[in-house]
Amino acid sequence: MSKNLNKIMKQAQKLQTQVVQMQQELKKKEFEGTAGGGMVKAVINGAQEIISITLHPDVVDPHDVEMLEDLIVAAMKNAQEKLKAASDSTFGNLSDQFTIPGFQQ
Repeated sequence: MSKNLNKIMKQAQKLQTQVVQMQQELKKKEFEGTAGGGMVKAVINGAQEIISITLHPDVVDPHDVEMLEDLIVAAMKNAQEKLKAASDSTFGNLSDQFTIPGFQQ
């Protein structure tokens, strides 16, 4: 039993190291979201920090500020969806690497 426990602990430590490395790599990446046919662009990093927001001059209408606000929110959501997809892709298969002896997945 002790032998299996040691194996599990080594797997867990290796997995933890991999997770930390992948988190660091993901934080460095940037994800661009767009809305309004590309008229509004939002860029975030893997830590969900806003890097930039770019507005095409044609979308800036002082008489329709609400539309611009909606487009900015939509662009941010699009960028967050791309980040989530990258995160799911990066971390999705980690559980396959961790096996417990005598336990079938």
